[in-house]
Order: sequence, then C-alpha cells, then structure tokens
Amino acid sequence: MSSFEKRGFTIEVRAKGRRLEGYAATFSKSADIGGRFIETIAPGAFSGSLRSKADVLALVDHDPGRVLARTRSGTLRLSEDSRGFAFDLDVPDTAAGRDVLALAERGDLGGMSFGFTALDEKRDGDRRELRAVELHEISVVLAWPAYDGTVIQARALSFPSPFRSYADRALRLLELSK
Repeated sequence: MSSFEKRGFTIEVRAKGRRLEGYAATFSKSADIGGRFIETIAPGAFSGSLRSKADVLALVDHDPGRVLARTRSGTLRLSEDSRGFAFDLDVPDTAAGRDVLALAERGDLGGMSFGFTALDEKRDGDRRELRAVELHEISVVLAWPAYDGTVIQARALSFPSPFRSYADRALRLLELSK
C-alpha cells in the first residue's frame, strides 16, 4: 500500500511582485533519501495529477495552517515542462505570505517540497524512480528540503546551500546541539 510522502528540493524560486514562481521538482536528478535509497522523478510523473484537476494546496513547510494558494481558487498554477514540475502562485497579504515573500526576495528560502502518494514506481536495488504520483500539496520550505540540486534564486541573486545533503545537515544540527 502506498503511503503519503514528502520530498523537497533546493531549487530556483523567483519573487515577481506578489508572485512566486519556480520548480517544485526537477526530473531525472538523483537524490539521496536519508541514506535509504537514491530517488529520481521521471518526466511526466505529475501529469495524472494535473489531468485530474484535484485541488492542490501551496503551503509553508507542509503546514495546512499556513496556506499560500490553491489550484481551486486559481491562485496556484501548476505545469510540467522538460525540466520539471513548475509552479506559479499569487502570494497572499497574510503574515505567512509576507514572510515568504520577504525571504524569497532576500534569497533566504530553503527550497520547494511536495507531498505525494506514489502510484507507479520502479525499484532496482537501492534506486527508486517515481513514474506517477498523486500530488497533495507543494510547500515553500524555509529550512532544508530533502533534495539538493540547483540554487535558490530571487531577483537573479543566487545563494548556494551551505550543506550538500540531508545527512550533512542532520550531522551539523547534531554537532550544534552538543
């Protein structure tokens, strides 16, 4: 039985006025998922969710109490292209919206993430390819997403991630707590 999962990426996010746009996921890039397996997302993995017209939320850190936008109201627009799963959202004039927009403009966002249920996957040893997913939500991640990869951008300024992988981040947090 498939379970609800979350994945995140350090990825390009741009602030344009009161809008955020970028990619919630990129295709065919390998990510180490907590040392358990290496995962990639196949092109077209989100196409079924897009066709279903399900109501998808845009959240802050997967928190349903901090809604930024949703497809049902038209404030969140989603699409797939050759690079990955793109989003464009209208940022609300709420505390969460203002905070996210300010952090995006400064280049301080951690990346993007998405919550999903795997519908079709291919496993080969410690490798997993997501071929089709049921998308539940996308999230702006304020700290560290599971996937590293590209650089976060806001208004064409780039800020590289100081950590290479989730394991590096977890180890660094443990060191800081000593």
